[in-house]
Amino acid sequence: MKIRRILATAVAAAVTTPVVFLSAAPAFADTKPSTASTQKPASDEDDLDDMPSIEELKAAVAVAQKAYDEAVAELAKAKADVEALTKADHPLAVAAAEAKKAADEAAAKKTAADEALVKAQQAEQAVKDKPDATDQEKADAAAAVTAAQTVATEAATAKTAADAKLTEATAALKTAKDAAEQVLKLAQKAEKAAEEDLDEAKADLEFAEEMEGECADEAPLKVALTGPKKVTAGKSALFSLRVTNDTGRNLDAVEAYVNALRGPEPGEVIDDETDLTDRFIAVEWSSADNLEWTSFTEKFPSIEIGKLAKGGHADVKLRLTVDADAPAGKGVAFAFSAYENNDGSCGTGDDFSTLDFEILAADKGDKPKPTDTPTPAPTVTTGGNTNTTQQGGSSVTPVKGTLAATGANDTLPLGFAAAGAVALGAGALVVARRRKAGADA
Repeated sequence: MKIRRILATAVAAAVTTPVVFLSAAPAFADTKPSTASTQKPASDEDDLDDMPSIEELKAAVAVAQKAYDEAVAELAKAKADVEALTKADHPLAVAAAEAKKAADEAAAKKTAADEALVKAQQAEQAVKDKPDATDQEKADAAAAVTAAQTVATEAATAKTAADAKLTEATAALKTAKDAAEQVLKLAQKAEKAAEEDLDEAKADLEFAEEMEGECADEAPLKVALTGPKKVTAGKSALFSLRVTNDTGRNLDAVEAYVNALRGPEPGEVIDDETDLTDRFIAVEWSSADNLEWTSFTEKFPSIEIGKLAKGGHADVKLRLTVDADAPAGKGVAFAFSAYENNDGSCGTGDDFSTLDFEILAADKGDKPKPTDTPTPAPTVTTGGNTNTTQQGGSSVTPVKGTLAATGANDTLPLGFAAAGAVALGAGALVVARRRKAGADA
């Protein structure tokens, strides 16, 4: 079970489903999916409910560790087997060496027998050429040739047999070496795969442990997005985000998530396999402490608003820029918030904001024009009596932090997860951030 992939799949399903693009706001409500193929089956979204507990993930790590240990042992054995076959004392190597020795000896005997046969034949011819050779001498010479021929024939037969045994022994050794090399390659692949599975299991466990904790599924933490209804491709448009703390308690660390996407084009089929990288709309932020527009990075996946007193709110200015070559169509911005407290409690807002807008194609002669450094000072405003204000007054603190990244990778950056969690509902982010072991039991 790949907990991070489950989350990523569910998030992608939520982001790509027409419910987000077509029903997130009134402007999209008039359009309906053209075919069922644009809908993500609910069974995939339900995978979030099937994410394993901490104990199950620990068990998975143990299983993966055992499989890895076994793979390591098999790899060590395969290496030893290959090494052994290179040694002279291996049985197959010994057999091959002995067959080689026997073949060499058989070859030497055949050579000697052939030479003896030639000498016998020469001697017989000499006797025949002798004028006064007796019949006995001629008979003895012929007998010697016959005997030498017999020895030569036997030597040739023995050499053929020895050569066959050498070929067989050599082939057996080579076959064993080839097989051992093949086993070694398979063992190396198995060990690598087992290591990857173990790393994945450990990463899943670490991820789940980081998410573990008690969280409120529907904390009254409100968000609101405002901005223009039309955005021209290649030009920047200013938006605003407000986060309001209606939880009835002071919050120690509040953060907000924002993302923006281009909607599907007419007739376009989108599912969780679709690469949405080119659909992200660049979002930047500015604050009183940072008047320059700041691009968002994966390193800082949220607006770190910080402390927010009950009843207080935080305002942040955003700048959205649609790619200059983007076609005319629909766009939507997402925003929601979450908090963590020093006592370990945490939660996500039961409220999220979606703001739809129309994307106008850039004029052919238009070029993107840079926007001057903004002068507004986004602030966190906390109502009520504080140490820095009189009763009934308010205190103002500059917002610090960054927005969600607008890129996409194997596990999906939190900015994308944020948009997905908006579509899934506030409860999805709770699972994504702080799933408690056994919480579904």
